[in-house]
Amino acid sequence: MDSNNPRRTNAIGETATEGSLLQRLYTGTGAFDIVGHRRRWFLVFGALLLACAATIGIKGFNFGIEFEGGTQIQMPARGADGPITVDEAQSAFSEALGRNPSETQQVGVGDAASVQLRSESLDPGEVAEVKQVLFDELQPLGPNGQPSQQVISDSAVSASWGGEISQQALIALAVFLVLVTVFLVIYFEKWMAVAALVALVHDIVVTAGVYSLVGFEVTPATAIGLLTILGYSLYDTVVVFDKVKENTRGLLNLSRRTYPEAANLAVNQTLMRSINTSLIALLPVVGLLVIGYILLGSGTLQDLALVLMTGLIAGTFSSILLATPILVSGKMRDPKYLKQADKVRARRENQARKMNGATADDDFDPGDDESLAAELRKEKALAAAASVPDRHPRSKRGARDSGQGGAGRPTGKRKR
Repeated sequence: MDSNNPRRTNAIGETATEGSLLQRLYTGTGAFDIVGHRRRWFLVFGALLLACAATIGIKGFNFGIEFEGGTQIQMPARGADGPITVDEAQSAFSEALGRNPSETQQVGVGDAASVQLRSESLDPGEVAEVKQVLFDELQPLGPNGQPSQQVISDSAVSASWGGEISQQALIALAVFLVLVTVFLVIYFEKWMAVAALVALVHDIVVTAGVYSLVGFEVTPATAIGLLTILGYSLYDTVVVFDKVKENTRGLLNLSRRTYPEAANLAVNQTLMRSINTSLIALLPVVGLLVIGYILLGSGTLQDLALVLMTGLIAGTFSSILLATPILVSGKMRDPKYLKQADKVRARRENQARKMNGATADDDFDPGDDESLAAELRKEKALAAAASVPDRHPRSKRGARDSGQGGAGRPTGKRKR
């Protein structure tokens, strides 16, 4: 036995690996009882959802110009007296109209940098006055290196356009959820579809709550990022559910482990994959947030990066700690799985009595060892059949005959 990787056998014949946290993560032997503590996870996620919903209801969202409508004025960040700062542009706007703009930011770096000012809708006279003050005080340079008022541009966005964007985003979300439900019901089952949809709703509410709390501007990029993280969350959940489906195939005919234990094993087996995938996906998102916002000063990249980062983290936790526990809670309402769990407990009690030196008078069945061995072989055969396609299919009659003690005959031949 390797002293660096001690192993032990538990009461139901499974071999578990003891060791460091990383060893248990990579081996995936079910060392982390995630499903067994599902009530605790339900309380944690429920409290988180309530907090996010309260934040949304109390603070609301900071909708961008695309949703509320308004006027945007933009000019180069190069002036006759040097770089034009955000504070200088905001001060000139305030001097022209007597109020501050809704938002002022610098976009880009170097010679391509520009300053954007956004405010509520301005009439043509107000726009002309702001542009004149900006030119008089900041002297923005044109392509020829000379001050020019022509490089100060303006654009107006109608609030109705933002309403159309919101409507299209809601339609896309509804279609996405319907297609997801149909796919999960067909490929998996009802309770897996319910669990996946609950996890998706969790990801949406948490992401929206973080957006409301931070106060970042809600833009079309936010809607795009939200739909993107929904797809990622679904992908991670489907990976876990596929392993649950594999581990629970034929489970009602076995008494080695219960449905919650098989599902928990599936979560452990895919845990390291989920963590690695999430970390790799977060690296470019963090780069997008740091480089795109801090260095380039781009508000669009900031909005997209925040929603992606929040959604990826929320989706990872919900697929591991929420979706599968909900699935198990739903499945254990079925009397068939409750009866199978009773059989597992009875088998383990018999095994425990044997290990403690019980006799036949203790109602111990000496055939339990052979029965358990047969179940282990059957479970391995089911797992192999699920992962390796049959390259030599036989007819149902041939397969049935071949299992009758060798009495079957090859198909196509007749005994003379």
